[in-house]
Amino acid sequence: MSVDHSWRGIPLTQIYGSDSPWGSPEFPLVQPAFNHAVLHHILRNGDMERPPKPHIGTDKWDQDHVRMPCSRQSLYPITDDSGCKILKERWAIIEETLSKPIKNVRDLAAAIITYNTKFKDIWTFSSLHYLFDEYLEEEETKYFFNVTLPQMAKLALGLPKLIQTAIPLLKQRENHSISLSQQQVSSLLANAFFCTFPRRNSRRTSAEYANYPFINYSNLFNLTPKEHVLEKLKSICHYFRRVCSKVPTGVITFSRRSVPPNHCPDWENSSVSLATLPVHVDSEVIIEDLPGLIQVDFANKFLGGGVLRGGCVQEEIRFVICPELMLSMLFTEVLAANETLIIIGSERYSEYTGYGSTFHWSGDHIDSTPFDSSGRRRCAVLAMDAIPYRDRANQWKKASMIRDLNKAWVGFSSYTIAEPGLQYPGIATGNWGCGAFGGTATLKSLVQMMSCAQAQRPMAYCTFHDTELRDYIERAWAMFTKHHVTVGQLFRMLLKYCDTCNVKETTLLSFFEQEFGEQPVAKDNISIDDSQSSKFEEVLLQTSPDLFSDDKEDSVEADSLTISQSMRLFSEMEKIDANSGTLNLTGPRGEEMDVAVSPDIKKRVSKKITDYFAKKS
Repeated sequence: MSVDHSWRGIPLTQIYGSDSPWGSPEFPLVQPAFNHAVLHHILRNGDMERPPKPHIGTDKWDQDHVRMPCSRQSLYPITDDSGCKILKERWAIIEETLSKPIKNVRDLAAAIITYNTKFKDIWTFSSLHYLFDEYLEEEETKYFFNVTLPQMAKLALGLPKLIQTAIPLLKQRENHSISLSQQQVSSLLANAFFCTFPRRNSRRTSAEYANYPFINYSNLFNLTPKEHVLEKLKSICHYFRRVCSKVPTGVITFSRRSVPPNHCPDWENSSVSLATLPVHVDSEVIIEDLPGLIQVDFANKFLGGGVLRGGCVQEEIRFVICPELMLSMLFTEVLAANETLIIIGSERYSEYTGYGSTFHWSGDHIDSTPFDSSGRRRCAVLAMDAIPYRDRANQWKKASMIRDLNKAWVGFSSYTIAEPGLQYPGIATGNWGCGAFGGTATLKSLVQMMSCAQAQRPMAYCTFHDTELRDYIERAWAMFTKHHVTVGQLFRMLLKYCDTCNVKETTLLSFFEQEFGEQPVAKDNISIDDSQSSKFEEVLLQTSPDLFSDDKEDSVEADSLTISQSMRLFSEMEKIDANSGTLNLTGPRGEEMDVAVSPDIKKRVSKKITDYFAKKS
């Protein structure tokens, strides 16, 4: 009997663990602790009518906390009336500037330069000028400057009242969480839009925040105005219109997880059975449309990747349709090999179409995700970065596989409990580390399957219209289940495959069929041969603005390494992370390479951002 639905494996309800996406246990409640900074009053009695009040604490101007633009210690050099150089509180300059009328894009650019004078002859605001002067219709531009921008300025200037305690930096090798109200997040992001954060514009590798993503939006404003860049700006403007029209009342938690290498699983000897892992594979559904599951962000190790530059693939798109995710870029240090970040409570504000250079904002999105007992939307986004490869052969090395197994397991095992049996919610993932990152989906899907099994979380896998990959994953999982394969056995089989097979001639599926004595059920069209990569990956590489940099990938000789050499192996994995062939979005300090757009570019006929809001007289 033919199967006419887009999914294979088990029904989605078994990934949820119930008939409803919301039947899974909630994540732990928001509670202040030594490793959890809560910047708002704890929600009492489920009161969601108004945003939580800010927690009152003290400002800290040091290397362990975000240097706030409204701090009294944030000083800015100016020239007084007598021509002398003096230091003035940066916030006083910002307040004076943003309190004045900003009537057009030239006024906006001039205002931002007022407290960023060092960049007067560097920042061109090309995309910002093109967006409002050429791309948007006149009524949209007028509405933005007459209605939205004044409200954004008030929101930004409300920062000292909304954030009354220090925000810790989420540093490497630390397990730490930060919880903020959505209102606090919106004020911080409004300050990012107006580029007020001090010490966050330098591209020097010796800069204080060289290990952190950019947060000020100046990078996005200064790009050559390609269409997908302009559409990202539309998405961001739409977010601000929403939060300025109605104050959001929820809470968002950002949690960094770091696991020491000697606490990661012994993959080669793991006895965890793959037969107990529920797997659902769908070729049509996308990750953000699987509510109630932990949704994987195919992250850059610098969170956000190219969202404030030319990038527009999975992570960047998720960050612009859910802009509250961008706040992670303010305080999250670059992720190490054994670290992930999970964000609970973000809201989606926009619809979109396309991918890469074809991305377009397509309208308003009303998020119906319910809230948990702490006032967070029951949406969990897991940011985890894969290794980008110039040479795909390097992904088959033992150290590379262990690095990605550990990375995925660190994320998937977040908030698990020390009890036998499956853990819920399950994981919603897909072709992590593939496409522009150079990974092979037939391997990456197995890596994530093994990590899910080890973490005891069910897996829903989205193949992004690739039906061959969908059927491959189902076939492989069925064989593993039938033959009661353990995680350790599969790991050793992958090593054997690399040692004994020509990976350009023998596919993984045919190798497994030979190992298990299975007859092929259909012609195997899935190959890891680079010359036969899937159409999806070819299209992605052509349309994504994110290209490989000139950095060279270090070769890692890992064949002779064993799990007992975990510390040495971990140093190899860190070496891979530090020196691998990187994308130009991997580090935020790379120079942007843009192709000029013709001034005759036609305005796109699409939904207008003003369509979703009543005009004010």
